[in-house]
Amino acid sequence: MRVTVRLFARLRDIAGASELARDAAAGATIGDIWRQLAAEFPGLAPYERSISSAVNADYARMDHVIGEGDEIAFLPPVSGG
Repeated sequence: MRVTVRLFARLRDIAGASELARDAAAGATIGDIWRQLAAEFPGLAPYERSISSAVNADYARMDHVIGEGDEIAFLPPVSGG
């Protein structure tokens, strides 16, 4: 199946793109997609424990099973005031 991955802030900078298309096996999770990206862009790996993730604009955990055409977003922690 094919999904769209959206990356924000520092994650976007590391990958060099704000949106990527990825193929995933049936039953894949958000975490599977993250690990695929971290293998391709090793600079992403340190962010795994601090990022938030969402599927189709709803926050979701890394063990959430994704479906065909889903949009997965990864968001780094935000600071400021």
